[in-house]
Amino acid sequence: MIDNLRNIFATALKQAFGDDIIPVEPLVVPATNPKFGDYQCNVALPLAKQLKEKPRAIAQQIIDKIDIKDWGNPLEIAGPGFINITIKSEYIAKQIGEVYQDENLGVSKINNPQKIIIDFSSPNIAKEMHVGHLRSTIIGDTIARILEFRGHDVLRLNHVGDWGTQFGMLIAFLRLEKPEVLTTANAVDIGDLVTLYKQAKLKFDQDKEFKETARQEVVKLQNKDPESIKAWQLLCEQSRKEFQVIYELLNIQINERGESFYNPFLPDIIKDLEDADLLVKDDGAKCVFLDNFVNKKGEPLPLIVQKSDGGYNYATTDLACLKYRIQQDKATTIIYVTDAGQANHFTQVFQVAKKANFIPENVKLVHVPFGLVLAEDGKKIKTRSGETIRLKDLLDEAVNRAKKDLENRLETEARNEDENFIHQVSQIVGLSAVKYADLSQNRTTDYKFSFNKMLALQGNTAPYLLYAYVRVQGVSRKGNINLENLNINQGIILKEDSELVLAKHILQLDYIIKEVEKDLLPNRLCLYLFELSQKFNQFYDQCPILQAEEEVKLSRLILADLTAKVIKLGLSLLGISVLERM
Repeated sequence: MIDNLRNIFATALKQAFGDDIIPVEPLVVPATNPKFGDYQCNVALPLAKQLKEKPRAIAQQIIDKIDIKDWGNPLEIAGPGFINITIKSEYIAKQIGEVYQDENLGVSKINNPQKIIIDFSSPNIAKEMHVGHLRSTIIGDTIARILEFRGHDVLRLNHVGDWGTQFGMLIAFLRLEKPEVLTTANAVDIGDLVTLYKQAKLKFDQDKEFKETARQEVVKLQNKDPESIKAWQLLCEQSRKEFQVIYELLNIQINERGESFYNPFLPDIIKDLEDADLLVKDDGAKCVFLDNFVNKKGEPLPLIVQKSDGGYNYATTDLACLKYRIQQDKATTIIYVTDAGQANHFTQVFQVAKKANFIPENVKLVHVPFGLVLAEDGKKIKTRSGETIRLKDLLDEAVNRAKKDLENRLETEARNEDENFIHQVSQIVGLSAVKYADLSQNRTTDYKFSFNKMLALQGNTAPYLLYAYVRVQGVSRKGNINLENLNINQGIILKEDSELVLAKHILQLDYIIKEVEKDLLPNRLCLYLFELSQKFNQFYDQCPILQAEEEVKLSRLILADLTAKVIKLGLSLLGISVLERM
């Protein structure tokens, strides 16, 4: 619908003002208020200066070149020059019928699919995933799902922190205190490993002799000493198992390619930067000085790519990573999903990569930043002892609270359900609530984590959306109707306002998904689904379904089933499963 309208208005602009006209995009957008119609074209206002005419006069010239009488009401000029577009209900009904029969529910596939790499999650080996990893993991997964649904070739990469000085430190400490961990699989729980890591760090900071031992261990690792490599691999494998528990809980698919993968390519990066005449020695370190980055004194800031002792920095690894993803993976878009605090790091790395000619003109680099997860008091979310909350504990707590809420509701409603039902509903509601509460926020801002708000059956929450889906399945069960066998050929009837409002909202799905693809803001899809659920509940309350006359009943069943299908698709793009009953 919106693509057709944009093409119509683009043609009208050229016919009215010639090929040299420079329109302001987007030409047509959904109306923000029903009293302004279904869509609006606001292009007359920004064109006024260019054409040296009044906006209303420009709007009239555009309207004179457009004929939509077969499917739209006469175009109207409102205010200073807005063009309001209202679609005929008969055409809306026809479109609903087409969407209902389309396996993609009216969402078109991309004409020129890209090879896209999404770098997300990225926990560190020998450390537990904490609440800070939550946002990167589920935002990255949702972006991947949406781009895959549109038809792009997406490679999901987990850039795990599996290399560096900390491994020499940890291995050296374990050799002294717990040598069996380095020779036996599963010899230590990940929680104990984290404790041992903290003890190793303390010893590293306080004991000069141990610090030197740790550094020698790093050298052994870098030189591929078999014993050291075996110890490192055991630590990595133990951590991977723990990460996988979280990924399975959250239904995340991701391919690991850790920092260690890029080690062989680091010397070549230094050579590339030397060949490009970008390297400067500063206190023994090799650096690249950056444009528009200065210290407090106004002096240029360098990006260190090789330390004075010959070691490499994160920036060097990220440059090698970029080069590999472009040259070997053939990516045309690379998306990094990390906290906003890393924005400067990526700006610097991207700038150096461009100066070194690593990035062809057809390749796009995108940093997708996100804010912090805060406690309800606005402070960083932590345990009572001041520790960062383990992600597994947070997810378990959500499931347990969902289970308690469900058991209370079952008791109030005097319903008897078996343990399998209670377990399944608690798992899906609890985990969905956590995911949706995060994804429904604008990712660029911090948000306050509240179990009570995210598990509520009212408001912009996962349980509210799940309940709207369940309502449709309840109609099917109550009427003993197989929704898969509805006869769409009898046509859709949209006479009541709430039917028309719901149908129009359904038809915006294609537009919304394309907007999320463009700006990578999943909260736009969440808001669409929330408003869809609201509009469905109004329709459900105002338009009897099973009691209606046969033709109207069939039409309303199709509208209800299509709503459920859209909710199910939308939630699946957010990584959320639906329930048949709650």
